[in-house]
Amino acid sequence: MAKQEGKKQQVRSMFNNIAHRYDFLNHFLSAGIDYRWRKKAIKIIREKNPTTILDVATGTGDLAIAALKIHPNKITGIDIAEDMLAVGNIKLKEKDPNHIISLEKGDSENLRFEDKSFDAVMVAFGVRNFENLEKGLSEMYRVLNKGGQVMILEFSKPKAFPVKQLYAFYFKYILPSLGRMISGDQAAYTYLPESVSEFPDGENFLTILQNVGFKQVAHKSLTFGIASIYTGTK
Repeated sequence: MAKQEGKKQQVRSMFNNIAHRYDFLNHFLSAGIDYRWRKKAIKIIREKNPTTILDVATGTGDLAIAALKIHPNKITGIDIAEDMLAVGNIKLKEKDPNHIISLEKGDSENLRFEDKSFDAVMVAFGVRNFENLEKGLSEMYRVLNKGGQVMILEFSKPKAFPVKQLYAFYFKYILPSLGRMISGDQAAYTYLPESVSEFPDGENFLTILQNVGFKQVAHKSLTFGIASIYTGTK
């Protein structure tokens, strides 16, 4: 991605460009594993029985839709990419007949909501796209109610042989080519492995969560370390 353009604007443009193929590519390139990851993530949130949920970097709303199984009163999804939200709103007409979910344009690092507005804040595959990671996490902390839970589902870097080597080969050579061919976007699926490589996963990320104020931080490794679920409370 070009350095002269801010990361936030780059991410917005990139996801707007691939919005029309985003859902298909997610499920295709992950061989459907992303469905199971989201189910595990929602199962963790369900333990706290939140009535109000904020889905940060909601994209086309897949995690928000999965959270309907918790039966909350309200789910608010925000994203900076308007075209992703447009796709999400089309899906909601079928998936959310009771209008529990609302999607709106919003900056993850400058949330418009008042302090202590939500019982839970969640994000799937979005925090590595933050221009300022600590600021985005601090905003998530700010809008949480006392005792509320944060849940973050994100890619991580496998450590064990041979998964580490196979994962690196797939991310470096296979995924960018398939993504580019199907989406027509030159940069998007080159950016993905780069962003995962640069993301401070595992214990490093737990330290950052603690630094912005979260307590009882923990993480659960998924599918040989390909992804992780991070949790914390306010």
